[in-house]
Amino acid sequence: MNTAHKQNLIAALVALMLFNIAAPTYAADKKPNIVFILADNLGYGEIGSYGGGLTRGAATPRIDSLANEGTQLLNMNMEAQCTPSRASLMTGRWAIRSGTHSVPFGGVADGLTRWETTIGEALSDAGYATGYYGKWHLGSHDGRLPNDQGFDEWFGIPRTTDEALWPTASGWSPDIMPPEKTMEGKKGEKSHELAIYDVVQRRLIDAEITKRSVAFIEREAKASKPFFAYVALSQPHLPTLPNPAFTGKTGNGDWADMLAEMDANVGQLLDAVDKAGVRDNTIVIFTSDNGAEFVKPWDGWSGPWRGQYFTALEGGIRVPFLIRWPGKIAARHVSNEIVHGVDMFATLARIASAKVPTDRPMDSVDQSDFILGKSEKSAREGFPIWCADRLTAVKWRNWKMHFIRQDTMFDPPVKNPVPTIYNLYTDPREEKPTADTWVVGPMLKIVGAFDQSVKHYPLILMGTPDPYTPKK
Repeated sequence: MNTAHKQNLIAALVALMLFNIAAPTYAADKKPNIVFILADNLGYGEIGSYGGGLTRGAATPRIDSLANEGTQLLNMNMEAQCTPSRASLMTGRWAIRSGTHSVPFGGVADGLTRWETTIGEALSDAGYATGYYGKWHLGSHDGRLPNDQGFDEWFGIPRTTDEALWPTASGWSPDIMPPEKTMEGKKGEKSHELAIYDVVQRRLIDAEITKRSVAFIEREAKASKPFFAYVALSQPHLPTLPNPAFTGKTGNGDWADMLAEMDANVGQLLDAVDKAGVRDNTIVIFTSDNGAEFVKPWDGWSGPWRGQYFTALEGGIRVPFLIRWPGKIAARHVSNEIVHGVDMFATLARIASAKVPTDRPMDSVDQSDFILGKSEKSAREGFPIWCADRLTAVKWRNWKMHFIRQDTMFDPPVKNPVPTIYNLYTDPREEKPTADTWVVGPMLKIVGAFDQSVKHYPLILMGTPDPYTPKK
């Protein structure tokens, strides 16, 4: 073999070696799968990594593993109620913009108009298989259910879990108020009803949500497309009743049994990711839609914060948030930087190379550099806080300014004579007003920016029917 042939052979072998080395790198750079787990009314202090777990009667080792293997946010914020928080997560827009600022009570068209673009639609357009399992609360009828809003398939309830109490309520009749049903559907088809969502089904639904989510993960992991599994658990929303398999398991009552059940369900989802061989290329997120359940006898815990859902107090909006992506997101990393649930749209869209709408105000801030450790600082310093359609407070850095006082959902909202300011570092329970009036300036800039955007893009009113066309 002459010298030229030897050089060509060596070059070919080197190229082959480089190709084989580079192949795994290409696989690791594929679009990541996303498993987004959303608890319902889970307070800040419920799980072990946030001071709960054993102190609440049941350890939560599987959920806590996400903190050990990923990043834990201490200052993750949501909107104050179920429907608005889910709307902002789904659209990347404050719920006040989309007519979803309050839990709907019937009589009007409820949920998101078809004009809104959901994260399900954005990821579907980017090539993802999309599945939604659990509580929706963003529309009750065909045209506004998950399979109409970007999800390939769904199972769950269209509204909320307290309706499970209706069939056993004194004086209730299905002729007066039809019961809520569990439902399922596929994209391009009408959803259909499965069973009356009563107390029996309430105890069983999270097991079914988990079962279907696991099946989706297993199936899609074998396919060539990345997947997005949105797992909206029903616990611990009232009535906080555990699955029969967990009733009495802890010996510490229904609440502790519920925590044990939730932890086991999250464990099944994590195991499914591992068994499918996609752990290293799957983002897993665990969080809650708002602050703690508080309607007796089902009292949740807000940890060091005061207040519950439906309020602008920290206990109403600050929630646990754990995120894991092996090799991409730092393990055992803890941050107190401000992030909001509305930011999930832009952040996940950026990571998944999906498009963010440009024809409307988007309140979502891309937090990918912060989440991936490229920046120690959040891309957000503050945000406005609505309770229903009332601008109740503004949060900026470690200060909170309240325009309206409301300690629980059952208290009448009372306008403060002057805005009341609290330093959350020195007064986490928001009980001792401070004289730090200099913070009013940056806080009013947040309000002013929103007000200016509304002049160009009017708010969609609650109850707006489809088809909706934005005003020019």
